[in-house]
Amino acid sequence: SLKLLDPDGSVLQPGKSLEKAGLRSGLTLTAVVDPIRLASTRRAFAAWRHGGGVVFWGDAGHVQRIQQQLRNVRMVLGSDSSFTAILEDGEVVAWGNPNSRLISYNHERMRTVQQIRASDYAFAAVLSDQSVITWGHHSFGGNSSSVQDQLKNVLDVVSSQRAFAAMKSDGSVVTWGDPNSGGDSSKVQHQLRRVQKVVSSYDAFAAILLDGSVVTWGDGGSGGDSCQVHLRSVREIAASGAAFAAILADGRVETWGDDRYGGDCSSVKAQLLDVQTICGSAGAFAALRCGGSVVTWGGADYGADSSRVQGQLKKVQQIHSTFHAFAAILENGSVVCWGDADSGGDCSSVSDQLVDVL
Repeated sequence: SLKLLDPDGSVLQPGKSLEKAGLRSGLTLTAVVDPIRLASTRRAFAAWRHGGGVVFWGDAGHVQRIQQQLRNVRMVLGSDSSFTAILEDGEVVAWGNPNSRLISYNHERMRTVQQIRASDYAFAAVLSDQSVITWGHHSFGGNSSSVQDQLKNVLDVVSSQRAFAAMKSDGSVVTWGDPNSGGDSSKVQHQLRRVQKVVSSYDAFAAILLDGSVVTWGDGGSGGDSCQVHLRSVREIAASGAAFAAILADGRVETWGDDRYGGDCSSVKAQLLDVQTICGSAGAFAALRCGGSVVTWGGADYGADSSRVQGQLKKVQQIHSTFHAFAAILENGSVVCWGDADSGGDCSSVSDQLVDVL
């Protein structure tokens, strides 16, 4: 959608003439395009626009029951099997697995939410005062009471299947949730200093430090053990369900974790040059190279095979994923999908609505 701003920065009401808005000839107006954003669960995508509604494809559950409530949306987030939307008035609308529902937080606090993260059946929200509130299933990190006094000056929160890791402004990290899913970082806590970014697989976390080195913890089979790879000058890390892929400063890629989930990139290693960013599904990776081409690898059931649409994957700007599919946003604002059709790998039914996507 397009919004017009007057010289003072105020939004002009749709349908109101310039004369009635009190604007005279010669004044400069500013046009602002409000982009469409994407969120996903294991089997569905949601496209939404700030202040607007939500469009779904894939298996989004019984969304028809709450579709009328999804107006004036401020933020949408997907967990494993459910979506949560925060509306402009602070109301929270959740649908999908009932264990993920928000029950008791008042709307006034939710108006100050800056970001939300989700484990399989719990959510953690960072508020404007850099504190954190959590809700959902206690076994999945929905109860943060054991570390609540440490959850101050939080810049970001990352989730695994059953745990959360909060990155603080001093570069330290606080974890909670299931210890087998990375909720216990005590063995590497002394190394978690000057942390710049934290990412997660199903049951493990990886932190990039200021010097470009990497610290991992959690389940070793899910990438929690990186001792077999040489990780220096790391610029970015992406995760699948049980593996990690690191982009080095020179644009090359190193992977570790379960080979079946993309932990082995040897089949496409020669193509993984000048990589800008990587997106992971549950068991595959899609790497976006300089120039907008895409390289995929990992499990065939998770979107690793992009041959059907490879001819369309030109001038790609962004890549998003569900558990078994990928969606690429092109330079012209269109969307190309591949992978399991029931998980969002086929967006043909809503292609006419997927325009000007950013």
